[in-house]
Amino acid sequence: MSRAADRLRMLINHLDRSPASIRAEPTFTQTSTYTHPQRMRYTFETDLLTPEQRVFYEENGFLLVKNLVSDEDIDRFRRAFERICRQEVEVPGLVVMRDVAIAKSEFVPDQKAVSKLQDFQEDPELFRYCSLPQILKYVECFTGPNIMAMHTMLINKPPDAGKKTSRHPMHQDLHYFPFRPADRIVCSWTAMEKVTRQNGCLVVLPGTHKGTLQEHDYPEWEGGVNKMYHGVRGYDPQQPRVHLEMEKGDTVFFHPLLIHGSGMNQTQGFRKAISCHYASGDCYYIDVKGTTQENIENEALDIAVRKYGVEGDFHFKDVWMIRGRLVQGERVSL
Repeated sequence: MSRAADRLRMLINHLDRSPASIRAEPTFTQTSTYTHPQRMRYTFETDLLTPEQRVFYEENGFLLVKNLVSDEDIDRFRRAFERICRQEVEVPGLVVMRDVAIAKSEFVPDQKAVSKLQDFQEDPELFRYCSLPQILKYVECFTGPNIMAMHTMLINKPPDAGKKTSRHPMHQDLHYFPFRPADRIVCSWTAMEKVTRQNGCLVVLPGTHKGTLQEHDYPEWEGGVNKMYHGVRGYDPQQPRVHLEMEKGDTVFFHPLLIHGSGMNQTQGFRKAISCHYASGDCYYIDVKGTTQENIENEALDIAVRKYGVEGDFHFKDVWMIRGRLVQGERVSL
């Protein structure tokens, strides 16, 4: 048995003998206190995560790893983003999203600001993020060895124009995904610059990954809300939350049922992050008709029909089969 496995067994035995609390290691920006579960449901033993890190993710649904992506890589991703914004390159299948309230672009003054790039799997430079070895080593701890990159984003949160549209409502990522099991899906989210409460860092509700998928819809915000920005209906706003302030290169991994969002960007600059949702190649598709996900299915299919020009028998899972890319191991069922 590996040294890490021995430590984990000792930790479990110790906690089973008497109640104890554990604090996260200094690699995390937060030090939540929690009690050890009876078994490890959400992670695999790969000799990478420490027992303390596995327990932290088990109880909280997220794990922050400091300085995981180099400045050199992030700067290359930034230049690729700028080329797209300046329309110097065309990327097949790429979705360019613009903030409903920001009239001035960061790079092209006569266009609305690009707030997000989505589905950049056909851009070799940006997609390189999804196959970085140091990222995949951690992803394997959550998905197992067969890894699919399913959803790619570069978020460019603009300065808020006073209508609070730079917020992202609290949501669960699983709302958007017609594949399961949820426990074999994980997001990696890397800060491309310093991320603070002032410029709209991620906000998470620790432990909510243990719950079920909640009903989502557009929030009724006075200033409007950006396309596809669904939020959880009826969650308790008084529930304890953690603001994930991060440095450039820091990466957070989180479960698709974790309720999270982000606040307004109250600075004058744009806040950038790059992310990928991964799933085990052994995951399977489900039919979401008649479930709380039917609203996002209908919206996604409307967009896909316009985007790909398809007609006839086209399903929600087909959208994801087009997006998905194998990055490690075998593509078994996705």
